[in-house]
Amino acid sequence: MSAGRIVLIIFGVIVVMLLTAGGCVYSGYNKAITLDEAVKSQWAQVENQLQRRFELIPNLVQTVKGVAGQEEKIFLGVAEARKAYFQAGTVNEKARAAGGFESALSRLLVLRETYPALKSDQSFLKLQDQLEGTENRLAVERKRFNDAVRTLNTFTRKLLGRFYSSLAGVEKAEYFEIGEEARATPQVNFE
Repeated sequence: MSAGRIVLIIFGVIVVMLLTAGGCVYSGYNKAITLDEAVKSQWAQVENQLQRRFELIPNLVQTVKGVAGQEEKIFLGVAEARKAYFQAGTVNEKARAAGGFESALSRLLVLRETYPALKSDQSFLKLQDQLEGTENRLAVERKRFNDAVRTLNTFTRKLLGRFYSSLAGVEKAEYFEIGEEARATPQVNFE
């Protein structure tokens, strides 16, 4: 073999090695960027579900309070009118109490016509379903976020992954962990 041919082969091998190394760096750099974007995208989904929770729950609570409050007023009115009748001493007092009872009863009948089946217990069930659905969606998105974080962090801890991540400016991400206050049983207050 001639010296020129040996130099050409060595030059070819060096070019192939440089292209291979460049391809690896390019691929690793792109993978680091892709994993970082996946973490950011999953966090955006967690925030979407948190926003849904923050908007949904107060509206549902107010709706249920309104329906329950309306029904409660009418039922209390009927109970108070009945009590007033039995506490009345004179005929006039009993007549006024009976009129009050009829008035309260007519409000109950109007409510019954407007709402054929009194809905407060259904409203509470709907609130419970919505709360459960929101929390389930949030749990799914948190899991997906933590999966994306795990994938990114695993990549950044590997030998070449660390190099590619530092080259791309990608750092390890934090897992979504619940705080101590979130471990307590949630309280829904209707007052």
